[in-house]
Amino acid sequence: MKLVTCVHKGDTFVGRVSGDSVQMLVPQQAQAHAMLEVIAGGPARWLALAQMQPLSSAPLAAVELLAPIPRPAKNIMCLGKNYLEHAREVYAAQGKELQIPAHTAVFTKAPNTANGPHAPIPFDAAITTQLDWEVELAVVIGIGGKNIAREAALRHVFGYMVLNDVSARDIQYRHQQFFLGKSLDGSCPMGPWIVTSDELPDPHNLQLRCWVNGVLKQDSNTAQLMLDVAGAIVVLSHGRTLEPGDIIATGTPEGVGFARKPPEFLAAGDVVECEVEGIGRLRNAVVAVGA
Repeated sequence: MKLVTCVHKGDTFVGRVSGDSVQMLVPQQAQAHAMLEVIAGGPARWLALAQMQPLSSAPLAAVELLAPIPRPAKNIMCLGKNYLEHAREVYAAQGKELQIPAHTAVFTKAPNTANGPHAPIPFDAAITTQLDWEVELAVVIGIGGKNIAREAALRHVFGYMVLNDVSARDIQYRHQQFFLGKSLDGSCPMGPWIVTSDELPDPHNLQLRCWVNGVLKQDSNTAQLMLDVAGAIVVLSHGRTLEPGDIIATGTPEGVGFARKPPEFLAAGDVVECEVEGIGRLRNAVVAVGA
């Protein structure tokens, strides 16, 4: 299934994409998080959803797609420098020799970063002048667990999304850590839907690309992940419990803006498109906010 959270005629639903239309399945109640409730329902709930008769349907063009999980219950977990060539470009941009650490870097983005697949990316030049793009494959946990074994890891996956880890590089490097520079409001477009894992059994051979104003900036394949999806689940569940609805961003390949010569950053009016094969494409305009 391709599952969306969408707004149609003023109401919010979890819907199922079928061709060029959306079938409305579960209405979202006030202050509830319908997609999180669906995911937490487990395999029996997922099967029932696949077989459910829709309440109504509408063309995709007639609905507003929100982030599939509009408000994550916890911080989004992110893997840093998880593609070799991206690690190489980062160290080169810093004038350093490439170093591959024994353990993958992990950081998080706050829940307020969640943004829709076609929603504007806020840009406040008084806050940052170095806004950057990062296309990534995102994993949504379906079955929780702690100390998950590698051979069982993919069975804990509910599905996959495209994610743009928008990053304020000046803030990121000013503070010598990633959280603030990665957690500006609206800095995590995701979607356009969750493709359930039964439709994407192997996440390790998917082309992922990013364009800025129609110019291709990133072009790689998830086969190049240094810590793959199963490995990430093992690491992130070591001594801590992963829960249904948790989101893991698996890292970005080479081609980010700050590592280019000369560096390139986003500005108001730019359009960023991020695509992962077998899932779909995000398209977000950068829009000026603030004074």
